[in-house]
Amino acid sequence: QVQLVESGGGLAQPGGSLSLSCAAPESIFVASAMGWYRQAPGKQRELVASIAVAGKTYYADSVKGRFTISRDNAKHTVYLEMSGLKPEDTAVYLCKADSGMNWNWGRGTQVTVSS
Repeated sequence: QVQLVESGGGLAQPGGSLSLSCAAPESIFVASAMGWYRQAPGKQRELVASIAVAGKTYYADSVKGRFTISRDNAKHTVYLEMSGLKPEDTAVYLCKADSGMNWNWGRGTQVTVSS
Protein backbone atom coordinates (compact mmCIF):
# COMPACT_ATOMS: atom_id res chain seq x y z
CA GLN A 1 0.00 0.00 0.00
CA VAL A 2 1.35 3.40 -1.02
CA GLN A 3 0.69 5.72 1.90
CA LEU A 4 2.67 8.81 0.90
CA VAL A 5 1.50 10.88 -2.05
CA GLU A 6 3.68 13.51 -3.69
CA SER A 7 2.39 16.36 -5.80
CA GLY A 8 3.63 19.55 -7.41
CA GLY A 9 6.07 18.22 -9.95
CA GLY A 10 6.18 19.48 -13.48
CA LEU A 11 8.21 21.49 -15.95
CA ALA A 12 10.18 24.56 -14.95
CA GLN A 13 12.62 26.83 -16.71
CA PRO A 14 16.19 27.12 -15.43
CA GLY A 15 16.12 29.65 -12.62
CA GLY A 16 12.46 28.97 -12.01
CA SER A 17 10.63 27.61 -9.01
CA LEU A 18 8.45 24.67 -8.06
CA SER A 19 6.90 23.56 -4.80
CA LEU A 20 6.42 19.92 -3.93
CA SER A 21 4.22 18.49 -1.23
CA CYS A 22 3.90 15.08 0.33
CA ALA A 23 0.87 14.07 2.33
CA ALA A 24 1.21 11.22 4.79
CA PRO A 25 -1.13 9.49 7.20
CA GLU A 26 -1.01 11.30 10.52
CA SER A 27 0.05 8.18 12.41
CA ILE A 28 3.10 7.86 10.20
CA PHE A 29 3.89 11.54 9.89
CA VAL A 30 3.98 12.42 13.59
CA ALA A 31 6.48 9.66 14.34
CA SER A 32 8.74 10.13 11.35
CA ALA A 33 11.54 12.19 10.02
CA MET A 34 10.56 13.23 6.53
CA GLY A 35 12.86 13.39 3.56
CA TRP A 36 12.93 14.22 -0.10
CA TYR A 37 15.04 12.06 -2.35
CA ARG A 38 15.57 12.28 -6.05
CA GLN A 39 16.65 9.86 -8.71
CA ALA A 40 17.72 10.87 -12.18
CA PRO A 41 18.22 8.44 -15.07
CA GLY A 42 21.52 6.62 -14.73
CA LYS A 43 22.16 7.97 -11.25
CA GLN A 44 21.79 6.64 -7.73
CA ARG A 45 18.97 7.86 -5.57
CA GLU A 46 20.18 10.72 -3.40
CA LEU A 47 18.90 12.50 -0.34
CA VAL A 48 18.01 16.08 -1.19
CA ALA A 49 16.67 17.33 2.12
CA SER A 50 15.24 16.01 5.35
CA ILE A 51 13.49 17.35 8.39
CA ALA A 52 13.34 15.67 11.77
CA VAL A 53 10.29 15.42 13.98
CA ALA A 54 11.65 18.29 16.06
CA GLY A 55 12.37 20.35 12.96
CA LYS A 56 16.11 20.02 12.40
CA THR A 57 16.84 20.17 8.68
CA TYR A 58 19.48 18.77 6.39
CA TYR A 59 20.26 19.75 2.81
CA ALA A 60 22.51 18.26 0.22
CA ASP A 61 25.28 20.67 -0.73
CA SER A 62 23.94 20.81 -4.26
CA VAL A 63 20.66 22.40 -3.15
CA LYS A 64 21.69 24.53 -0.17
CA GLY A 65 20.40 28.05 -0.51
CA ARG A 66 17.96 27.04 -3.23
CA PHE A 67 15.63 24.48 -1.64
CA THR A 68 13.69 24.70 1.61
CA ILE A 69 12.08 21.79 3.39
CA SER A 70 9.31 22.31 5.92
CA ARG A 71 6.63 20.31 7.65
CA ASP A 72 3.12 21.14 8.75
CA ASN A 73 2.14 18.78 11.52
CA ALA A 74 -1.50 19.86 11.50
CA LYS A 75 -1.75 18.93 7.84
CA HIS A 76 0.72 16.04 8.19
CA THR A 77 2.39 17.26 5.05
CA VAL A 78 6.01 17.93 4.17
CA TYR A 79 6.96 20.51 1.56
CA LEU A 80 9.96 21.17 -0.63
CA GLU A 81 10.17 24.67 -2.02
CA MET A 82 12.61 24.78 -4.90
CA SER A 83 13.99 27.92 -6.49
CA GLY A 84 16.88 28.73 -8.74
CA LEU A 85 16.25 25.45 -10.50
CA LYS A 86 18.98 23.95 -12.63
CA PRO A 87 18.79 21.30 -15.35
CA GLU A 88 20.66 18.92 -13.06
CA ASP A 89 17.72 19.10 -10.65
CA THR A 90 15.72 17.08 -13.16
CA ALA A 91 14.69 13.83 -11.51
CA VAL A 92 11.87 11.90 -9.97
CA TYR A 93 11.43 13.28 -6.48
CA LEU A 94 10.31 10.84 -3.82
CA CYS A 95 9.03 11.45 -0.34
CA LYS A 96 10.18 9.23 2.52
CA ALA A 97 8.93 8.81 6.05
CA ASP A 98 11.43 7.29 8.47
CA SER A 99 10.32 6.40 11.98
CA GLY A 100 13.61 4.72 12.79
CA MET A 101 11.97 1.34 12.57
CA ASN A 102 9.95 1.62 9.37
CA TRP A 103 10.40 3.35 6.04
CA ASN A 104 7.54 4.44 3.82
CA TRP A 105 7.94 5.83 0.33
CA GLY A 106 5.75 7.72 -2.05
CA ARG A 107 5.52 6.85 -5.72
CA GLY A 108 7.40 9.97 -6.78
CA THR A 109 6.72 13.05 -8.85
CA GLN A 110 8.65 14.11 -11.93
CA VAL A 111 10.51 17.41 -11.93
CA THR A 112 11.93 18.55 -15.24
CA VAL A 113 14.06 21.66 -15.57
CA SER A 114 14.66 22.61 -19.17
CA SER A 115 14.68 25.60 -21.44
